[in-house]
Amino acid sequence: MPLFLTEPARATADLGLLLAAGPLLRRLPGGDGHPVLVLPGLLADDGSTRLLRTVLGGLGYDVHGWRLGRNVGPTALAVDGMRERLEQLHHRHDRPVTVIGWSLGGIYARDLARRTPHAVRQVITLGSPFRMASVDQTRVHRAFDHYSHLHVERRSLPLEGGPLPVPSTSVYSRYDGIVHWSCCLETPGPRAENIAVQASHLGLGHHPAVVYAVADRLAQAEGAWQPFRAPGVLRPAFPRPDLPASAASAAAA
Repeated sequence: MPLFLTEPARATADLGLLLAAGPLLRRLPGGDGHPVLVLPGLLADDGSTRLLRTVLGGLGYDVHGWRLGRNVGPTALAVDGMRERLEQLHHRHDRPVTVIGWSLGGIYARDLARRTPHAVRQVITLGSPFRMASVDQTRVHRAFDHYSHLHVERRSLPLEGGPLPVPSTSVYSRYDGIVHWSCCLETPGPRAENIAVQASHLGLGHHPAVVYAVADRLAQAEGAWQPFRAPGVLRPAFPRPDLPASAASAAAA
């Protein structure tokens, strides 16, 4: 409960950290111009991702919001609109698109990668509970259910399993007050990883460690994905990532 109640204040502090990290942002790697689609979280719209998109656009990427208004769940407008948006960007650039999704937006991003892997270069999720096994693992399930009569897709719990057909990075925080960090964990593999940060849920789109990690992932050459390695001076900002329960049990065995 304390993490949930302090989310707005901590998100504001995360923004302050980004402003203080101005010199660091100027040293982020430049982009190759490939298209990036950023999907907002539940009850949010493109305004919530504007700062992240502005930073990434300044690095040289062709960055886009979803242009579908407020995210109230998998409505027909959202489901069809995201697919069309992805295909438009893919055809316009003749290159696969990096899809970044914040919270619920990350679940959408993973769906897009499964359905249209030819159009997706990689998926980066920010505090996305794609392994949620119980509604008790999120503080916003009632808000989601409030709009369920508009949803055209229904999901059973646990939400999903198995690796994506494209590289995937899950950025998560043990200080997340909206979703439990454990349901944001990817099973590490040759093209799948978790990156731990120390951010609030509402601050994941502008915390400097998150921005650095996202920029690092985007800067990789297409087809040459490698796991994230924080430089020595920044390692305190990136705690050692956790393993999902299944992977931890296997490692212990």
